[in-house]
Amino acid sequence: MSDQTEVLNASFTPRIFSGIQPSGNLTLGNYLGALKRFVQKQDEGIETIYCLVDMHAITVWQDPDALKRQTREAAAAFLASGIDPVKSILFNQSQVGAHAELGWLLNCVARLGWMNRMTQFKDKAGKNAEKASLGLYAYPALMAADILVYQATMVPVGDDQKQHVELTRDIAAKFNHDFGVDHFPAPEPLIEGAAARVMSLRDGSKKMSKSDPADASRINMTDDADTIAKKLRKARTDAEPLPETIDGLAERPEARNLVNIYAELAEQTPSQVVAEFAGRGFGDFKPALADLAVSVLAPISGEMKRLMDDPAEIDRILGQGAERADAIARPVVEKTRDIMGMVRSRQV
Repeated sequence: MSDQTEVLNASFTPRIFSGIQPSGNLTLGNYLGALKRFVQKQDEGIETIYCLVDMHAITVWQDPDALKRQTREAAAAFLASGIDPVKSILFNQSQVGAHAELGWLLNCVARLGWMNRMTQFKDKAGKNAEKASLGLYAYPALMAADILVYQATMVPVGDDQKQHVELTRDIAAKFNHDFGVDHFPAPEPLIEGAAARVMSLRDGSKKMSKSDPADASRINMTDDADTIAKKLRKARTDAEPLPETIDGLAERPEARNLVNIYAELAEQTPSQVVAEFAGRGFGDFKPALADLAVSVLAPISGEMKRLMDDPAEIDRILGQGAERADAIARPVVEKTRDIMGMVRSRQV
Protein backbone atom coordinates (compact mmCIF):
# COMPACT_ATOMS: atom_id res chain seq x y z
CA MET A 1 0.00 0.00 0.00
CA SER A 2 1.40 3.41 -0.95
CA ASP A 3 1.64 6.18 1.65
CA GLN A 4 -0.99 8.16 -0.26
CA THR A 5 -3.41 5.22 -0.24
CA GLU A 6 -2.77 4.58 3.44
CA VAL A 7 -3.58 8.20 4.29
CA LEU A 8 -6.76 8.09 2.18
CA ASN A 9 -8.00 4.82 3.65
CA ALA A 10 -7.26 5.97 7.19
CA SER A 11 -10.13 8.45 6.86
CA PHE A 12 -12.65 5.61 6.37
CA THR A 13 -14.03 3.09 8.83
CA PRO A 14 -12.12 -0.20 8.35
CA ARG A 15 -14.60 -2.42 6.58
CA ILE A 16 -14.42 -5.72 4.68
CA PHE A 17 -16.71 -6.55 1.78
CA SER A 18 -16.81 -9.66 -0.36
CA GLY A 19 -19.37 -11.64 -2.29
CA ILE A 20 -19.99 -15.01 -3.89
CA GLN A 21 -22.15 -15.67 -6.92
CA PRO A 22 -25.03 -18.10 -6.21
CA SER A 23 -24.78 -19.99 -9.48
CA GLY A 24 -24.51 -23.61 -8.39
CA ASN A 25 -22.91 -25.86 -5.82
CA LEU A 26 -20.18 -24.20 -3.80
CA THR A 27 -17.00 -26.25 -3.59
CA LEU A 28 -14.10 -26.96 -1.29
CA GLY A 29 -12.32 -24.18 -3.19
CA ASN A 30 -15.02 -21.71 -2.17
CA TYR A 31 -14.77 -22.89 1.43
CA LEU A 32 -10.97 -22.76 1.78
CA GLY A 33 -10.43 -19.73 -0.45
CA ALA A 34 -13.38 -17.66 0.75
CA LEU A 35 -15.81 -18.85 3.43
CA LYS A 36 -13.14 -19.99 5.89
CA ARG A 37 -11.43 -16.60 5.50
CA PHE A 38 -14.71 -14.76 5.95
CA VAL A 39 -15.33 -16.51 9.26
CA GLN A 40 -11.83 -15.63 10.47
CA LYS A 41 -12.25 -11.97 9.49
CA GLN A 42 -15.52 -11.51 11.38
CA ASP A 43 -13.65 -12.15 14.64
CA GLU A 44 -10.87 -9.61 13.99
CA GLY A 45 -12.79 -6.56 15.17
CA ILE A 46 -13.42 -5.20 11.65
CA GLU A 47 -16.91 -4.72 10.24
CA THR A 48 -17.61 -7.52 7.75
CA ILE A 49 -20.20 -7.42 4.97
CA TYR A 50 -20.83 -10.53 2.88
CA CYS A 51 -23.09 -10.63 -0.14
CA LEU A 52 -24.69 -13.23 -2.40
CA VAL A 53 -24.35 -11.44 -5.73
CA ASP A 54 -27.52 -12.62 -7.46
CA MET A 55 -27.47 -9.62 -9.81
CA HIS A 56 -24.11 -10.80 -11.15
CA ALA A 57 -25.54 -14.29 -11.59
CA ILE A 58 -28.10 -13.06 -14.14
CA THR A 59 -25.42 -11.75 -16.51
CA VAL A 60 -25.99 -15.18 -18.05
CA TRP A 61 -29.47 -16.70 -18.16
CA GLN A 62 -30.61 -18.37 -14.95
CA ASP A 63 -33.63 -20.55 -14.34
CA PRO A 64 -35.61 -18.48 -11.79
CA ASP A 65 -36.45 -21.41 -9.53
CA ALA A 66 -32.85 -22.62 -9.63
CA LEU A 67 -31.54 -19.15 -8.78
CA LYS A 68 -33.78 -18.95 -5.73
CA ARG A 69 -32.63 -22.38 -4.56
CA GLN A 70 -28.97 -21.61 -5.21
CA THR A 71 -29.18 -18.28 -3.37
CA ARG A 72 -30.60 -19.96 -0.30
CA GLU A 73 -28.09 -22.80 -0.59
CA ALA A 74 -25.20 -20.33 -0.73
CA ALA A 75 -26.61 -18.54 2.31
CA ALA A 76 -26.80 -21.90 4.10
CA ALA A 77 -23.14 -22.51 3.22
CA PHE A 78 -22.13 -19.18 4.76
CA LEU A 79 -24.07 -19.89 7.93
CA ALA A 80 -22.98 -23.52 8.23
CA SER A 81 -19.34 -22.49 7.76
CA GLY A 82 -19.57 -20.20 10.78
CA ILE A 83 -20.74 -16.81 9.54
CA ASP A 84 -22.67 -15.24 12.40
CA PRO A 85 -25.44 -12.98 11.04
CA VAL A 86 -25.14 -10.84 14.17
CA LYS A 87 -21.38 -10.29 13.88
CA SER A 88 -21.43 -10.00 10.08
CA ILE A 89 -23.92 -8.60 7.59
CA LEU A 90 -25.15 -11.31 5.21
CA PHE A 91 -27.64 -10.51 2.44
CA ASN A 92 -28.45 -11.01 -1.22
CA GLN A 93 -27.43 -8.16 -3.50
CA SER A 94 -30.74 -7.60 -5.29
CA GLN A 95 -32.41 -6.57 -2.02
CA VAL A 96 -30.23 -3.47 -1.63
CA GLY A 97 -31.07 -1.13 -4.50
CA ALA A 98 -28.03 1.08 -3.85
CA HIS A 99 -25.85 -1.52 -5.62
CA ALA A 100 -27.65 -1.03 -8.94
CA GLU A 101 -27.90 2.75 -8.49
CA LEU A 102 -24.20 3.20 -7.82
CA GLY A 103 -23.44 0.66 -10.54
CA TRP A 104 -24.98 3.00 -13.14
CA LEU A 105 -23.22 6.06 -11.75
CA LEU A 106 -19.88 4.24 -11.92
CA ASN A 107 -20.66 3.04 -15.46
CA CYS A 108 -20.36 6.71 -16.33
CA VAL A 109 -16.97 6.98 -14.62
CA ALA A 110 -15.35 3.73 -15.83
CA ARG A 111 -13.63 3.89 -19.22
CA LEU A 112 -14.32 1.57 -22.14
CA GLY A 113 -10.65 0.71 -22.42
CA TRP A 114 -10.61 -0.51 -18.84
CA MET A 115 -13.51 -2.85 -19.55
CA ASN A 116 -11.82 -4.14 -22.71
CA ARG A 117 -8.85 -5.27 -20.63
CA MET A 118 -10.91 -7.39 -18.22
CA THR A 119 -9.88 -10.98 -18.83
CA GLN A 120 -12.93 -12.66 -17.29
CA PHE A 121 -15.31 -11.31 -19.94
CA LYS A 122 -13.09 -12.79 -22.64
CA ASP A 123 -12.98 -16.11 -20.80
CA LYS A 124 -16.74 -16.30 -20.20
CA ALA A 125 -17.93 -14.93 -23.53
CA GLY A 126 -15.41 -16.88 -25.60
CA LYS A 127 -15.98 -16.84 -29.35
CA ASN A 128 -19.59 -15.70 -28.95
CA ALA A 129 -18.80 -12.29 -27.45
CA GLU A 130 -21.28 -10.56 -29.79
CA LYS A 131 -24.09 -12.65 -28.29
CA ALA A 132 -23.11 -12.03 -24.67
CA SER A 133 -25.30 -9.78 -22.53
CA LEU A 134 -24.36 -6.17 -21.91
CA GLY A 135 -24.45 -7.07 -18.23
CA LEU A 136 -21.68 -9.65 -18.67
CA TYR A 137 -19.51 -6.98 -20.30
CA ALA A 138 -20.26 -4.21 -17.81
CA TYR A 139 -20.48 -6.23 -14.60
CA PRO A 140 -17.01 -5.17 -13.36
CA ALA A 141 -18.46 -1.68 -12.79
CA LEU A 142 -21.26 -3.22 -10.74
CA MET A 143 -18.63 -5.19 -8.82
CA ALA A 144 -16.86 -1.91 -8.10
CA ALA A 145 -20.17 -0.49 -6.88
CA ASP A 146 -20.67 -3.52 -4.61
CA ILE A 147 -17.44 -2.61 -2.85
CA LEU A 148 -17.56 1.19 -2.95
CA VAL A 149 -21.19 1.55 -1.86
CA TYR A 150 -19.96 0.43 1.58
CA GLN A 151 -16.72 2.42 1.27
CA ALA A 152 -15.01 -0.89 1.98
CA THR A 153 -11.28 -0.72 2.60
CA MET A 154 -10.49 -4.43 2.24
CA VAL A 155 -11.74 -7.15 -0.11
CA PRO A 156 -10.88 -10.85 0.47
CA VAL A 157 -10.57 -12.34 -3.02
CA GLY A 158 -8.97 -15.18 -4.90
CA ASP A 159 -5.98 -14.37 -7.04
CA ASP A 160 -8.14 -14.59 -10.17
CA GLN A 161 -10.34 -11.75 -8.87
CA LYS A 162 -7.52 -9.36 -8.06
CA GLN A 163 -7.98 -7.57 -11.40
CA HIS A 164 -11.51 -6.56 -10.36
CA VAL A 165 -10.25 -4.94 -7.16
CA GLU A 166 -7.61 -3.08 -9.18
CA LEU A 167 -10.37 -1.81 -11.49
CA THR A 168 -12.37 -0.73 -8.43
CA ARG A 169 -9.36 1.29 -7.25
CA ASP A 170 -9.06 2.90 -10.69
CA ILE A 171 -12.74 3.86 -10.73
CA ALA A 172 -12.57 5.22 -7.16
CA ALA A 173 -9.45 7.26 -7.97
CA LYS A 174 -10.98 8.72 -11.14
CA PHE A 175 -14.20 9.66 -9.32
CA ASN A 176 -12.27 11.34 -6.52
CA HIS A 177 -10.03 13.17 -9.03
CA ASP A 178 -12.85 14.25 -11.35
CA PHE A 179 -14.92 15.76 -8.56
CA GLY A 180 -12.11 16.90 -6.25
CA VAL A 181 -13.24 14.77 -3.31
CA ASP A 182 -12.04 11.89 -1.12
CA HIS A 183 -15.41 10.14 -1.30
CA PHE A 184 -14.21 6.61 -2.02
CA PRO A 185 -11.31 4.67 -0.47
CA ALA A 186 -8.78 2.61 -2.44
CA PRO A 187 -9.75 -0.91 -1.32
CA GLU A 188 -6.97 -3.41 -0.79
CA PRO A 189 -7.26 -7.04 -1.99
CA LEU A 190 -6.66 -9.64 0.73
CA ILE A 191 -5.17 -12.80 -0.80
CA GLU A 192 -4.08 -15.23 1.88
CA GLY A 193 -3.41 -18.88 2.62
CA ALA A 194 -1.91 -21.96 1.01
CA ALA A 195 -5.19 -22.94 -0.60
CA ALA A 196 -6.32 -19.48 -1.71
CA ARG A 197 -6.52 -21.13 -5.15
CA VAL A 198 -7.67 -24.75 -4.86
CA MET A 199 -7.08 -26.82 -7.98
CA SER A 200 -9.07 -29.60 -9.64
CA LEU A 201 -8.75 -33.10 -8.17
CA ARG A 202 -8.37 -34.41 -11.74
CA ASP A 203 -5.97 -31.79 -13.14
CA GLY A 204 -3.67 -29.82 -10.87
CA SER A 205 -3.18 -27.13 -13.51
CA LYS A 206 -6.86 -26.06 -13.46
CA LYS A 207 -8.79 -24.31 -10.74
CA MET A 208 -11.42 -26.36 -8.91
CA SER A 209 -14.69 -25.23 -10.47
CA LYS A 210 -18.36 -25.80 -9.79
CA SER A 211 -18.93 -25.61 -13.57
CA ASP A 212 -16.53 -28.46 -14.43
CA PRO A 213 -18.63 -31.23 -16.04
CA ALA A 214 -16.66 -33.87 -14.07
CA ASP A 215 -18.12 -34.02 -10.57
CA ALA A 216 -15.06 -36.03 -9.43
CA SER A 217 -12.92 -32.94 -10.07
CA ARG A 218 -14.26 -31.16 -6.99
CA ILE A 219 -15.58 -31.54 -3.47
CA ASN A 220 -19.04 -29.96 -3.28
CA MET A 221 -20.04 -28.41 0.03
CA THR A 222 -23.20 -30.52 -0.16
CA ASP A 223 -21.27 -33.81 -0.51
CA ASP A 224 -21.76 -36.31 2.30
CA ALA A 225 -18.92 -38.01 4.17
CA ASP A 226 -18.73 -41.05 1.91
CA THR A 227 -18.62 -38.94 -1.25
CA ILE A 228 -15.91 -36.66 0.14
CA ALA A 229 -13.73 -39.62 1.11
CA LYS A 230 -14.25 -41.40 -2.21
CA LYS A 231 -13.33 -38.36 -4.30
CA LEU A 232 -10.15 -37.67 -2.35
CA ARG A 233 -9.01 -41.28 -2.41
CA LYS A 234 -9.45 -41.23 -6.20
CA ALA A 235 -7.82 -37.82 -6.69
CA ARG A 236 -5.14 -37.77 -9.36
CA THR A 237 -1.57 -37.92 -8.07
CA ASP A 238 1.80 -39.20 -9.28
CA ALA A 239 3.82 -42.29 -8.38
CA GLU A 240 6.50 -40.53 -6.32
CA PRO A 241 6.42 -40.34 -2.51
CA LEU A 242 6.12 -36.98 -0.82
CA PRO A 243 9.44 -35.11 -0.76
CA GLU A 244 11.55 -33.99 2.19
CA THR A 245 10.89 -30.28 1.55
CA ILE A 246 8.18 -28.19 -0.08
CA ASP A 247 10.56 -27.34 -2.95
CA GLY A 248 10.18 -30.92 -4.13
CA LEU A 249 6.57 -30.21 -5.13
CA ALA A 250 7.46 -27.45 -7.60
CA GLU A 251 6.85 -29.60 -10.68
CA ARG A 252 4.14 -31.81 -9.16
CA PRO A 253 0.86 -29.84 -9.40
CA GLU A 254 -1.51 -32.58 -8.24
CA ALA A 255 0.67 -33.48 -5.24
CA ARG A 256 1.11 -29.82 -4.35
CA ASN A 257 -2.63 -29.25 -4.52
CA LEU A 258 -3.42 -32.08 -2.11
CA VAL A 259 -0.72 -30.92 0.30
CA ASN A 260 -2.13 -27.38 0.21
CA ILE A 261 -5.63 -28.68 0.89
CA TYR A 262 -4.40 -30.75 3.83
CA ALA A 263 -2.49 -27.74 5.20
CA GLU A 264 -5.56 -25.50 5.12
CA LEU A 265 -7.85 -28.08 6.67
CA ALA A 266 -5.33 -28.90 9.40
CA GLU A 267 -4.40 -25.24 10.08
CA GLN A 268 -0.78 -26.03 9.20
CA THR A 269 1.73 -24.76 6.66
CA PRO A 270 2.49 -26.86 3.57
CA SER A 271 6.04 -27.27 4.87
CA GLN A 272 4.73 -28.80 8.08
CA VAL A 273 2.57 -31.25 6.13
CA VAL A 274 5.49 -32.30 3.92
CA ALA A 275 7.69 -32.79 6.97
CA GLU A 276 5.05 -35.02 8.57
CA PHE A 277 4.55 -37.21 5.50
CA ALA A 278 8.04 -37.06 3.93
CA GLY A 279 8.93 -40.27 2.13
CA ARG A 280 5.44 -41.70 2.39
CA GLY A 281 3.34 -42.50 -0.65
CA PHE A 282 -0.14 -41.35 -1.52
CA GLY A 283 -1.49 -44.70 -0.36
CA ASP A 284 -0.87 -43.30 3.14
CA PHE A 285 -1.46 -39.62 2.46
CA LYS A 286 -4.81 -39.70 0.65
CA PRO A 287 -6.67 -41.71 3.32
CA ALA A 288 -5.31 -39.31 5.96
CA LEU A 289 -6.47 -36.36 3.86
CA ALA A 290 -9.88 -37.97 3.34
CA ASP A 291 -10.35 -38.51 7.09
CA LEU A 292 -9.34 -34.93 7.81
CA ALA A 293 -11.62 -33.50 5.11
CA VAL A 294 -14.59 -35.52 6.35
CA SER A 295 -14.03 -34.33 9.93
CA VAL A 296 -14.10 -30.69 8.79
CA LEU A 297 -16.59 -30.71 5.93
CA ALA A 298 -19.20 -33.34 6.82
CA PRO A 299 -20.59 -31.28 9.76
CA ILE A 300 -20.89 -28.29 7.41
CA SER A 301 -22.80 -30.24 4.76
CA GLY A 302 -25.07 -31.67 7.48
CA GLU A 303 -25.82 -28.19 8.84
CA MET A 304 -26.48 -26.90 5.32
CA LYS A 305 -29.08 -29.63 4.85
CA ARG A 306 -30.77 -28.69 8.12
CA LEU A 307 -30.86 -25.01 7.15
CA MET A 308 -32.24 -25.76 3.68
CA ASP A 309 -35.16 -27.55 5.31
CA ASP A 310 -36.31 -24.11 6.58
CA PRO A 311 -36.03 -21.65 3.67
CA ALA A 312 -38.20 -19.08 5.47
CA GLU A 313 -35.56 -18.78 8.18
CA ILE A 314 -32.83 -18.27 5.57
CA ASP A 315 -34.94 -15.55 3.94
CA ARG A 316 -35.46 -13.89 7.33
CA ILE A 317 -31.71 -13.78 7.98
CA LEU A 318 -31.00 -12.41 4.50
CA GLY A 319 -33.74 -9.81 4.89
CA GLN A 320 -32.36 -8.55 8.18
CA GLY A 321 -28.91 -8.39 6.62
CA ALA A 322 -30.28 -6.39 3.68
CA GLU A 323 -31.80 -3.83 6.04
CA ARG A 324 -28.47 -3.41 7.84
CA ALA A 325 -26.59 -3.20 4.53
CA ASP A 326 -29.01 -0.61 3.14
CA ALA A 327 -28.51 1.59 6.20
CA ILE A 328 -24.81 1.86 5.27
CA ALA A 329 -25.19 1.97 1.49
CA ARG A 330 -28.07 4.43 1.10
CA PRO A 331 -26.24 7.50 2.50
CA VAL A 332 -23.19 6.68 0.35
CA VAL A 333 -25.14 6.55 -2.92
CA GLU A 334 -27.10 9.69 -2.01
CA LYS A 335 -23.87 11.55 -1.29
CA THR A 336 -22.48 10.28 -4.60
CA ARG A 337 -25.45 11.77 -6.46
CA ASP A 338 -24.97 15.06 -4.59
CA ILE A 339 -21.31 15.18 -5.61
CA MET A 340 -22.23 14.52 -9.23
CA GLY A 341 -24.76 17.40 -9.24
CA MET A 342 -28.10 15.61 -9.13
CA VAL A 343 -30.91 17.65 -7.58
CA ARG A 344 -32.71 16.12 -4.60
CA SER A 345 -36.18 17.16 -5.78
CA ARG A 346 -37.98 14.31 -4.02
CA GLN A 347 -38.06 14.32 -0.24
CA VAL A 348 -38.29 10.88 1.33
